[in-house]
Amino acid sequence: MTTGRSPPAEPRRDSRKKHEQLSEKVRNAIMRAWTEPGKRAQIEPSFFEVEISPSSPCTKGSAGDLHRVFLTRGEASDRLMKGAHSISQQGGQMVGITAYGGYIPYYRINRKTIFGAMGWLDSATNVKGEKAICNYDEDTVTMAVAAAVNCLKGLDRNKVDGVYLASTTLPAIERQNAGVVATALDLRPNIRTADFAGSNKMGTACLIAAADAVKAGSAGSILACAGDARTGKPGSIDEQNYGDGAAAFLMGTEGVIASFDGSYSVSYDFMGHWMGATDEFGHFWEGRWVKEAGYVPFVIEAITGLLKKTNLQVKDLAKVIIPPINARDAETIVKKLKLEPNQVQNTMFDGIGDAGNASPLLMLAAALDEAKPGDRILVTGYGNGCDALIFRATDAIATYERAKPVAKLLSTKHEITNYNQYLTFRGVLPIETGIRGEELEAFPTQISRLWRERKEITALCGSKCKKCGTPQYPYQRICVNPECGAVDQMEWYRFSDKKGTLFTFTADNLAFTFNPPQAYGVIVFEGGGKFWFDITDCDPSKLEVGMPMEMTFRRKYLDKWRGLSGYFWKAIPIQR
Repeated sequence: MTTGRSPPAEPRRDSRKKHEQLSEKVRNAIMRAWTEPGKRAQIEPSFFEVEISPSSPCTKGSAGDLHRVFLTRGEASDRLMKGAHSISQQGGQMVGITAYGGYIPYYRINRKTIFGAMGWLDSATNVKGEKAICNYDEDTVTMAVAAAVNCLKGLDRNKVDGVYLASTTLPAIERQNAGVVATALDLRPNIRTADFAGSNKMGTACLIAAADAVKAGSAGSILACAGDARTGKPGSIDEQNYGDGAAAFLMGTEGVIASFDGSYSVSYDFMGHWMGATDEFGHFWEGRWVKEAGYVPFVIEAITGLLKKTNLQVKDLAKVIIPPINARDAETIVKKLKLEPNQVQNTMFDGIGDAGNASPLLMLAAALDEAKPGDRILVTGYGNGCDALIFRATDAIATYERAKPVAKLLSTKHEITNYNQYLTFRGVLPIETGIRGEELEAFPTQISRLWRERKEITALCGSKCKKCGTPQYPYQRICVNPECGAVDQMEWYRFSDKKGTLFTFTADNLAFTFNPPQAYGVIVFEGGGKFWFDITDCDPSKLEVGMPMEMTFRRKYLDKWRGLSGYFWKAIPIQR
């Protein structure tokens, strides 16, 4: 607010000192005044006096315990930029992250195992640590669904207005992958969906696009997902570096836990890594040149550009996220920016690897897991340039309930010790499938049936009796409750987000699977309903009747006849 009287021509030193020491409490009060409709501060091109009550928004003529400071237009803009840069142009609402979730595959392979098999070709591929790898029934879409399920836990999915999916390893070229994710999540049909592809900074690009859509008022909330499952050529450094994973962020205005405070992007046709449309594996140029000509200068340019744009300094950042392209190249950026060790977010390269588009988002999820109110987090996405984004944790971060923290995802794992099994999972090593395996490939997808039964197959929805409340899968016309038997009195009921228990199971050594033996069993869901499902991501010898289970979206088969993936839901032990 401005006063009617003219301020002194040159504010006294103590006044300048006073506004320089403006407390976080006062800054937050400015932000509240700025965001409240009808009470937005009017900044004049001169000195003006601001009166702010620590207990209520700033209004003209307010009384009580006031903080009084003299600010110039630029200084006031700085205060507002630092405390309220995330404010939308639609109704003065804060835009940012309202929920998030990550996903890291259950399986790991130690890099020593890879080097032991292929190190004879190139001794420079001896890299420490392990990396996360997809099971044979996983791909980018299934990982994105898993991350989104963790993100949307306990939320009303009908409020999601769109799904964006970023990846360089999308399983379909002409079948919208984000549409598969939206269908699997049982979202309403009148939403926007889009695939982001072609670069490893598409994960951050879809975050920016989601925030922009919400700011513009064209969507109330957008689910931004990113995942990658890249396969390096055997014996290459890419094989050692690449890891798999996914993350999902819900961008909106209700219950913001981290405000979106701005972004800055640079784009260059720089080919450090590239892959043609018909290539099985990607290509890479000389590592040192990629680092010195692309990775380091692009990331620094984006970070410094964003700091200048938002009037912030490096010291204002609680965490800086620099996605890895290998084990150590990010250290050069850290030194050039003079970041303190506690400001640098762990890349998790030794535990996951370079997960492409998922890496910066998984690192952001890990940073938010430990963030305190007021923490500023700068995240970058590198690939043909660089994106830089700033988020600021709100008070809501302190009470936010996370479905599965990143630390839990990292610790839940099983090591594969056979390099050939890893190659089989990736589809690189052809293996003998036998007669039973050949039979699986003999039946092409029934496209018409898949469309008719998409709610049951892709979204795992059954029926719930309106008369007695009994649920059952698949959808039934007649209630299975013998004491009810109502006919055509059903409503759709989603089972994919319901937990259950293992009622009975078997491990089949005759049925073909890429990870024998094939395990399947009957799951009894909490609240009612039961069905027979494949069981994955487990040691069948450790399965027990009565153990808690949950559902996971997986690739059921790969239809080579028609060039598409068939998806369904499987069961996994919760304690995995």
